[in-house]
Amino acid sequence: MMNKSKILFLSMLLVSTMLIISSTNWFGMWMGMEMNLMSFIPLISKNKNKNVSQAMMTYFLSQSLGSIILMFSVLINPLLFTSINLIDETTKILIMISLMIKVGAAPFHFWLPEMMANLGWMECLLLMTWQKIGPLMVLSNIIPNNWFLYLSVIFSALIGSVGGLNQTSLRKIMAYSSINHLGWMMMFMSMNINWYKYLIIYSILVSLICFFFKKKNIFFMNQLNSSSPSLLEKFNYTVLFLSIGGLPPFLGFLPKWMVLQSMINSGLYMMLILMMLLSLITLFYYIRLMTAYILNYSTINKWNIYKEPSKLMMFLSLLINLTLPIFMIIGFI
Repeated sequence: MMNKSKILFLSMLLVSTMLIISSTNWFGMWMGMEMNLMSFIPLISKNKNKNVSQAMMTYFLSQSLGSIILMFSVLINPLLFTSINLIDETTKILIMISLMIKVGAAPFHFWLPEMMANLGWMECLLLMTWQKIGPLMVLSNIIPNNWFLYLSVIFSALIGSVGGLNQTSLRKIMAYSSINHLGWMMMFMSMNINWYKYLIIYSILVSLICFFFKKKNIFFMNQLNSSSPSLLEKFNYTVLFLSIGGLPPFLGFLPKWMVLQSMINSGLYMMLILMMLLSLITLFYYIRLMTAYILNYSTINKWNIYKEPSKLMMFLSLLINLTLPIFMIIGFI
């Protein structure tokens, strides 16, 4: 049961993001991001231990640095208040740096995996989904189609794929996966105004995975083997992991398909090949997660209290992930 203060801060979190989206000037956007910061910090402080305190301080310092650079960029250029097209390249890059620090895009990503390793699954879910909306909306407003954005996209795709290879913590693996998906989102943003569709589908898949890990109370790879799942559970979560890895024909392939189509239309073939190859590495560490999980023989120890998950929830999860092939089959019929 949530107490009143948590409800207050959660509502502030929602309102602050709406303020960022609906603002028509830079101060309004900055104010919305500051409200967002001040309402998210109390939400992650439910456990009074050292790890949570470290996560709070990491988040506060990184977001404050991003806000300082954003304010400096806005105030240094008086033409910014008249039209976005009048700002020079240096100011635009400074604004982009501040927003990339806030959202955790590479090469300004160092705070994100370390912070997520100290949080619970529901806080990680908020950080990977809702907290990206504000900075990404502001980033899409400055028409970011210059070389600096493409540099960050390549770094995000590279670090997000390679960084998760040597990890055993599931929270760090999800953090690096989030950085990789962020690179795809920013690439989509530079070519298409419908980039938010990627974020929506990604948020649905991440929510399902985080609920699964929270339900099982799993934080490390070796705990997956001791969870004693049923065959239906194994199949369900294997499909879920393959889906978020972007393997066709599951739902997670749809946003990547949209990005690939936009990149082909824009003629960015070398970038396309590079991002596809790096995406295969993320798929590799998802398969590494699943291999022991699905091939392990299911035994339930007598001292374990095994709770069969809700059949309805598992059915809905499968239905969501298999939406794409089902509609393709219907379309061909």
